[in-house]
Amino acid sequence: HELDTVFQAVGLADRLSFETSDALTLEVDDPSVPSGPENLVLRAARALAEAAGTRARAAITLEKRIPAGGGLGGGSSDAAVTLLGLSALWGLDLPGERLAEIAATLGSDVPFFLFGGTARGRGRGERIEPLADLPPRGVVLVMPPFPAATPDVFRRLAAPPWDGGAAGPGGEVPDRNDLEPAAEALFPQLRAVREALSAAGADRARLSGSGSTVFGLFADPGSAADAARRLEGLPAGSAVRVVPTWTREESRSRSGPRRAG
Repeated sequence: HELDTVFQAVGLADRLSFETSDALTLEVDDPSVPSGPENLVLRAARALAEAAGTRARAAITLEKRIPAGGGLGGGSSDAAVTLLGLSALWGLDLPGERLAEIAATLGSDVPFFLFGGTARGRGRGERIEPLADLPPRGVVLVMPPFPAATPDVFRRLAAPPWDGGAAGPGGEVPDRNDLEPAAEALFPQLRAVREALSAAGADRARLSGSGSTVFGLFADPGSAADAARRLEGLPAGSAVRVVPTWTREESRSRSGPRRAG
C-alpha cells in the first residue's frame, strides 16, 4: 500500500544506552521484547556498520516504555536512535541523507524519527516532508492490553481513495485514519475507546497508525490530564498516559546522544 500519513512526536520514549565493547550485544528490560538478531536495534547497528565499513561492536541497553504492537513506533524510534547513538560512539561522519537511506531499509517509520516534530510520510512512509510544528497540545494515549498486528489490519483494509493533502488549514492533521475500520473489525473495543475520548472532550480521537493505541488530542496538557481522569468504559487492563506534543527541536534534543554523568 502507498501511504499518505502524518507523524507526530510526543513525550513518550524508550531509553537506549550505548557503551564500547568487543562484541555487539543487546539487553532489554522487558522480557516480552526479543533481544535477538531480529530486534530492530541490532538490525540498525549491523546496517550502520556495513554502510560505514566498520565492525558492529557495542553493548546496548534498552529500557522499554513504549508498548510493542501499539502503533506508536516504539521499535522504529529505537532503530533511529541507534543510528544516531552509534554514529556518535563510533565517530562516524555519515551525512543525514545517508542515515535516512539506511533508516528506510529498516522500516517505513524509521526515517521520521531522525527528524521528529510533525512530518508527512509518503511512499511506504519513508519519504519524509517536515511540516510546521503543531502548537503545544496535550495528548491522552489509551493503550489497550492487546497488540494489533499491522499485517492483520492491512489485510482487512478497504479504504476509499485519498483526495486531499496531509494537513489542513493551520497545519492541522486531517481527522481521518483509513485503518480504523479494519482495526475495529478485529477489535471492537477500540471503537468504545474512541467514543470515550470524544465524550471526555477530545478535539479528535483516532487510532494511532494500525493500533492498538488510541489517542485523544486536547488543547493543552492540563485539559488532557483532566479528561484522562474522566475516562470510562475502557477495556480492562488498559494503560492511560498523558503526554505533550514535541516540536522538531524538542525531538532532536531528546533523541540525540548524551554522555552519562
